[in-house]
Amino acid sequence: MPAAPLNLLQGTLDVLILKTLSWQPLHGYSISRWIRQRTDGVLGVEDAALYQALHRLERKGLVESAWRTSEKNHKAKYYTLTPAGRLQLTSEVDELREYMGVLFRVLDPRPDLK
Repeated sequence: MPAAPLNLLQGTLDVLILKTLSWQPLHGYSISRWIRQRTDGVLGVEDAALYQALHRLERKGLVESAWRTSEKNHKAKYYTLTPAGRLQLTSEVDELREYMGVLFRVLDPRPDLK
């Protein structure tokens, strides 16, 4: 039985959106679906949180949006990663890797206290 979807912290959602858009421009539903599929359903993104994050990233100049016709012939707003967004993604991934490394050292069951 899969675990219940985890809630995402704002910064984590932002980096997941940036990573998703690093592959290609996508509309909101496709971003949410990609995250859900990539995490085998463990991470779910609520619509309100997703669109708040997309608007926040757009205000910061990290993504741009344009209306296009979707694969189902519907009008949809597509989001594209900007060059500033790509730099931000690289920086945030580096920070997350460092943070996770430190976190796992603390959680390691072998105490190294002297």
